[in-house]
Amino acid sequence: MTGPIFPGSSVKAASAAELRFRLDYPLAPSRGVRVVALDSGAELMVRKVAETPWTKAKFFVAETAISTQGMHGGPVEVVFRSLDGAVALLNDELEDVDSIIMVASSDYGSEAAATIGAACAVRGIMTAGLVHGDNTELTVSVLRPCAQVLLVPADGSDLEALLIALRA
Repeated sequence: MTGPIFPGSSVKAASAAELRFRLDYPLAPSRGVRVVALDSGAELMVRKVAETPWTKAKFFVAETAISTQGMHGGPVEVVFRSLDGAVALLNDELEDVDSIIMVASSDYGSEAAATIGAACAVRGIMTAGLVHGDNTELTVSVLRPCAQVLLVPADGSDLEALLIALRA
């Protein structure tokens, strides 16, 4: 029988055989994440989570999906408003981004969600959707085609956990 195991002792290799399993390289850097509230109900949750300091996450509210006469005449751009009121465009915000998290509590932002999902699919950017509130069936039908990962129902702690997992 060996001695007691103390917290943190598992990081110390006790033998040459155990040493080969030790990770000697640093973790990957934080990932660029954009969190987008698609409606006013989702905006409340996003604002609350944004109060926590995050290294690589930026938080937005989707204002409108606009058409710039794309191939099929559908929206190809979404106007975002940051939580401090600055205006940004979806295609500009997708530079150096690994994931987009869309938060919805209604079907209000369906056109914006579809545009965001299509833009991310072309670029290979991971999309996640969080359905917040009571109108889950309708909201799921909006986000399901646009998000690779979908959390139903979701709240602020789910969004925080997702951001932590993404090292945002």
